[in-house]
Amino acid sequence: MTSLHTRHIQPLILANLTGDNWHLSDYVARGGYAQLKRILSERITPEAIIAEIKASGLRGRGGAGFPTGLKWSFMPRQFPGQKYLVCNSDEGEPGTFKDRDILRYNPHALIEGMAIGAYAMGITVGYNYIHGEIWAEYARFEEALEEARAAGLLGERIQGSDFSFQLHAHHGYGAYICGEETALLESIEGKKGQPRFKPPFPASYGLYGKPTTINNTETFAAVPFLLALGGEAYLKMGRPNNGGSKIFSMSGDVALPGNYEVPLGTSFATLLALAGGMRDGKKIKAVIPGGSSMPVVPGEVMMATDMDYDSIAKAGSMLGSGAVIVMDETRCMVKSLLRLSYFYYEESCGQCTPCREGTGWLWRMVNRIEHGQGRMEDIELLGSVAENIQGRTICALGDAAAMPVRAMLKHYMHEFEHHIVHRQCMVPAYI
Repeated sequence: MTSLHTRHIQPLILANLTGDNWHLSDYVARGGYAQLKRILSERITPEAIIAEIKASGLRGRGGAGFPTGLKWSFMPRQFPGQKYLVCNSDEGEPGTFKDRDILRYNPHALIEGMAIGAYAMGITVGYNYIHGEIWAEYARFEEALEEARAAGLLGERIQGSDFSFQLHAHHGYGAYICGEETALLESIEGKKGQPRFKPPFPASYGLYGKPTTINNTETFAAVPFLLALGGEAYLKMGRPNNGGSKIFSMSGDVALPGNYEVPLGTSFATLLALAGGMRDGKKIKAVIPGGSSMPVVPGEVMMATDMDYDSIAKAGSMLGSGAVIVMDETRCMVKSLLRLSYFYYEESCGQCTPCREGTGWLWRMVNRIEHGQGRMEDIELLGSVAENIQGRTICALGDAAAMPVRAMLKHYMHEFEHHIVHRQCMVPAYI
């Protein structure tokens, strides 16, 4: 069974994919590599490409939502030495499974997008860092790379032009922390995946100490479709400051879990309907809209919210990676937080004291409350520890552990109090 669904609204990256038509010939039949060939044959300037990306409103699809064209403009094109392009396919965020579907069903879109990015930034070597726990997708991407090389779409003097680009796949080690861009760079270099202090930023000191641009899988894969439409048309698909389509990974208590590609600004209610609505007809209780590290939002708030960066920020959370975790009325928020807290406790790299010590502290307190040993002072202490972790670590893993705690206490304090007072869950139907 596949997690890919075909009932999309104006799909781009996931359009017309069956699971068997991922080869180079299939991609070319769908118009693939036309933009790369056009750029090279017409000698379109890198400045013109970056201007088009900026006009499109494309924002990073990995979580931060940073404007892609602006990031590309940071690369010092005239730097005399080697520069690198890196794709972050280390998809370890719980609830997120869109990037592996791109690798599985449309790998050539990613390759073309990376080649166009390399051309625009004057880069000749790239790496795709693929999550260590997905072997089949890594193997397929390697096959796609071989097809592209054999067709003269990668390598030296692509399509007879002066542009050369070598692209390699790098299989990761399965560590969540390697989804952080500088820890990812450390891992490619063969070192322990731990985040670097910033500054310096990767654009000036990245892979092997050279200027490096890092983008997410979905970001690169969107580039050929964006250029085919034109920046202005791509922007109009979504909303101002939220251009184009976005793939949302729908999971949890929905009838049809899977990936759904819709224009940014589509209402959550529409997205939920595409996913078949709530499973077994139950009522919606809560939604984590951007992956497990994002603050939870009450269901009634999400039902009135649109799926774009700015609307979700107004609802008190973040769009993040686009992993939408839906919880129905039978779900216990204490037990849900226990699972989240344990994950971040286990995945902390241990480099920063607030995260190394604080994540374990959070988990132990929630574990006490869940198992009927909590104290009322634990609630205030939970909030205090989370507050003292957030914003005090080298990377965002500390924030990822703290934000779910603070949001759960904000919206579902009564469930924590009930656990402490009655030594049991207030949601008896929880499974």
